[in-house]
Amino acid sequence: MEKIKFKKKYGQNFLSDTNLLKAIVADSSITNQDEVLEIGAGAGALTSCLANSCKKLVSFEIDKSLENILQEKLKEFNNVKLIFADIMEIQTKDIEKYFNGKYKIVANLPYYITSPIIFKFLEESKNLISMTIMVQKEVGEKMIAKPHSQNYGILTVMVNHYAKVKIARIVKKQMFTPPPKVDSCIVNLQLKNVLYDENFKRFVQTAFSMRRKTLLNNLSKLYLKTKIESVLVQNSLNLNVRAEELTIEQFEKLYQDFRQN
Repeated sequence: MEKIKFKKKYGQNFLSDTNLLKAIVADSSITNQDEVLEIGAGAGALTSCLANSCKKLVSFEIDKSLENILQEKLKEFNNVKLIFADIMEIQTKDIEKYFNGKYKIVANLPYYITSPIIFKFLEESKNLISMTIMVQKEVGEKMIAKPHSQNYGILTVMVNHYAKVKIARIVKKQMFTPPPKVDSCIVNLQLKNVLYDENFKRFVQTAFSMRRKTLLNNLSKLYLKTKIESVLVQNSLNLNVRAEELTIEQFEKLYQDFRQN
């Protein structure tokens, strides 16, 4: 097999441990009835494990120099479609045309575009069931953070608004080639079928815009202070409450109350 030249600009960190790869596939709960989207085929180690387990696999890879390696690695499979393109440059509705209906995402995501990829699909997908993705451990911890903690913020609220989130396992940096500087984790997101709402996103971003300020002060960029006070009282919340003290459910309820008042 050709020697791989790792490209820093693509954030390439490949996995080869067979037991870990099988565990990632198990974490995704994929069956032979599932259609799967992989983002970042790399050298094809996870790709071949997925192909062994699912009905259909569509795998995107940005690095065209890996084409010969991947074609050789996957030549025994007839259920894999390889696409050499930047998935961020393709509209989600066009990506979903490769599938017959519902599908799952499994991916060892490049760290530098983790959040853009996650929100591309959470916000735009019509048929996505779940995402099982490798992310930096720190990012995973932010996704499952609890109110009153330093990690709790916009990412926490927005991801949990769209999906039920759990960390399936921690992956040490030594498991990768080349090893990254930090540990990773496998995060599983089960989508809730929530429609994208740009105004809710703006609401959450504004609420956290200055963490040390109260919700009343931050939201005054969007609403009259008298209205904010009224909604907070209506929800039995202290007028000095900060965004980091609210649960996901309280954010969703407050947003609906502001829309109705």
